[in-house]
Amino acid sequence: MKNIIATTLKSALNDLYQIDWQLDTSIIQKTKKEFEGDFTLVVFPFVKMARKAPDAVATELGNYFKEKIGCEFNVVKGFLNLSFPDTVWTDFLKANRDDGNYGYTPMPENEPVTLIEYSSPNTNKPLHLGHIRNNLLGDSVSRILAACGKKVVKVNLVNDRGIHICKSMLAWQKFGNGETPENSGMKGDHLVGKYYVEFDKHYKAEVARLVEGGMEKETAEKQAPLMKEAQEMLRKWEANDPEVRALWNQMNGWVYAGFDQTYKQLGISFDKIYYESQTYLLGKSLVDEGLQKGAFYKHTDGSVRVDLRDKGLDEKVLLRSDGTSVYMTQDLGTAQLRYEEFQPQKMIYVVGNEQNYHFDVLKLVIGDKLGKEFGKYIYHLSYGMVELPNGKMKSREGTVVDADDLMEEMIFQAREKTSELGKDFAGTNVDELYEMIGLGALKYFILKVDPKKNMLFNPEESIDFNGNTGPFLQYTHARIRSLLRKAAENGINYTEASATELGKAEKDLIKAIYEFREVVLTAGNTMSPALIANYAFDLAKDFNRFYQETPIFKETDAAKRNLRLQISELTALVIKNAMALLGIRVPKRCNQHTAA
Repeated sequence: MKNIIATTLKSALNDLYQIDWQLDTSIIQKTKKEFEGDFTLVVFPFVKMARKAPDAVATELGNYFKEKIGCEFNVVKGFLNLSFPDTVWTDFLKANRDDGNYGYTPMPENEPVTLIEYSSPNTNKPLHLGHIRNNLLGDSVSRILAACGKKVVKVNLVNDRGIHICKSMLAWQKFGNGETPENSGMKGDHLVGKYYVEFDKHYKAEVARLVEGGMEKETAEKQAPLMKEAQEMLRKWEANDPEVRALWNQMNGWVYAGFDQTYKQLGISFDKIYYESQTYLLGKSLVDEGLQKGAFYKHTDGSVRVDLRDKGLDEKVLLRSDGTSVYMTQDLGTAQLRYEEFQPQKMIYVVGNEQNYHFDVLKLVIGDKLGKEFGKYIYHLSYGMVELPNGKMKSREGTVVDADDLMEEMIFQAREKTSELGKDFAGTNVDELYEMIGLGALKYFILKVDPKKNMLFNPEESIDFNGNTGPFLQYTHARIRSLLRKAAENGINYTEASATELGKAEKDLIKAIYEFREVVLTAGNTMSPALIANYAFDLAKDFNRFYQETPIFKETDAAKRNLRLQISELTALVIKNAMALLGIRVPKRCNQHTAA
């Protein structure tokens, strides 16, 4: 409909004022609730060219729309409010009721790749709450971009090497006594994370003893035997020491098995997984290339650095003085490798906002210093931190909320809350249902917040069947499907002819459904699943109000009853499709306790 308005406006401007206007739907807005109309046109951009007062321009355009496409109109201070005939909205309903992909845009032929990296775990600990926001955001943005017609490639970069990995390895070697996932009963990622915490505990004790002996704390942190052993282990790893590599392969294998279980339960998947151990050498070669070109320089301490002070930043280390790589090294190599493999038009990195500086540097190093074209394709999808009511989390101190434990708690809460409220999802496998509700609550609560904002995750608030939550939307969908099932059981074929005149409640709900496609496109442009989540919540609220105020089975006019059932059916489809973009499944049935 917006395209019809834009096309008609283009003709009107040309016919009435000889203005050659480029089609632009951004000036077409949803009419505010306090005014009468379906869409509002802002006419101020055309007033000067038309050489008439705003009200006059709006009135003349309104009359043109009424003549050409049958729109009624009213004018409010240079704003033209257009009202489409009811048949336009009922035709829209009829055209889209059976479109299972309503709201989604098909992918054009020869669409270039949009590559998105998310998760990016370290192999020294299990995934935690912070990783959950990263994974859910990356997965949802991937789904939304695909729904906008983009060719999406989802990738994961596993940080499987470095000093932090060596810390877990060294602690297991010293204190593990041969403990394995099999003989301990622990998931592999949890077991390795246990020894990361163990390293920190022993390391802090060593530093404290050195400080007590008169050494400065900063010096003690560098001279502590455990830290020096970890650094030596990293040097041996980069030198392909067979014993160190064997231990590394063994412990990483434990972690990968654990990650796979977590990803599966979260519903997360990737098209390709990169490993830092396989890209850092390519990164080193790019650092060498930059040295040869004079883009980088060797510092007096032996490290290789890039000077970005002319760009408002500072100096950045690209290689340590001992020749070992840093995160930036492997990010250079990974970006090069991905560009060679996929030729993406955009490379999106879903990484927390504490790494904003890192990505500012990465883009400048690749684009300005190395002169690589793909530097301009890098986009950092920066998001805020997520905390629990009891404060921040620290992996090395063991105060992190593991993703597995959190999911288990959410499923437990779903079981308790569903039983407490007497919610009846008839005919649904209860274990599957509790997992669906628990994980739906987790995903929705996190994704409904603007990614750029820090957030507080409260498990208890997320499991609520009446608020802005996943369970509320899931129950609304189940309620509608049960309503439609009841119609079928009563022999009502609501696909037959329906009314073409709309009451206000019916028209408002159809108009809300109509907005879904535009919301999806806007969410894709802004990479914000929050727009989808909050749209779905508003739609569910609108439906529940409609359901309470508008009779369906009690309606004696069969055509009106069928219309309301058709509106209900499309509402359920939109809720399902919106929730799918958030990675959330919805139940198909519940028992109806009230007549409609």
